[in-house]
Amino acid sequence: MLKEQINSGKVLVDFYANWCGPCKMLMKQLEKYEAEVSDVKVIKVNIEEEPEMSQEFGVRSIPMLVYMEDGKIINKTTGLKKLDEIKEFTNL
Repeated sequence: MLKEQINSGKVLVDFYANWCGPCKMLMKQLEKYEAEVSDVKVIKVNIEEEPEMSQEFGVRSIPMLVYMEDGKIINKTTGLKKLDEIKEFTNL
């Protein structure tokens, strides 16, 4: 089901873990992003629940954001980002 969501349109995938402090801080920024940006879907992927997907995307450190358009990876970044940095990362 996750793969179907990821492969259509503009998608920002957030790889995280529940024990990760910076991931929790990033989630607050992503909530603001979702409130302001309607044409990019934000999909959260828990690396412990989706290890195959994490491996497929080459997740080495978290939080990791992957911006995709129609199933193609456009950009990847790791670490805590502010709202304006996330917008810039997704070309907005």
